[in-house]
Amino acid sequence: MTEPTGTADPIATRRLDGNAAAGTLTDLFAVDVTAAWSRCASCGTTSMLGAHHLYADAPAVVLRCPTCTEVVLRFASRNDRMLLDLRGAALLVVPVPTPDAEDRQVADDGHG
Repeated sequence: MTEPTGTADPIATRRLDGNAAAGTLTDLFAVDVTAAWSRCASCGTTSMLGAHHLYADAPAVVLRCPTCTEVVLRFASRNDRMLLDLRGAALLVVPVPTPDAEDRQVADDGHG
């Protein structure tokens, strides 16, 4: 179905290209993701990525669910590209570091 002439598409006026997410995604991937929680798309188990099983002898980083051993995450770096496959994660929750937590860590380490 076509729109009458002169009628604006309300969705198109809100839509941006993926470049608009650059700042937000930089924030996401600039944190320690081993503390992130992942829900396995296969069995539904939720656990920290740091608790997943790593198979380092694979051509890419492969993290498997600690319960059902299905692949949750794949990461590879090739030439000028990074490839991230999260199809095995139904959800990935990444904790955002806060300035207060960073200040406490520095004080605890004795470097502040």
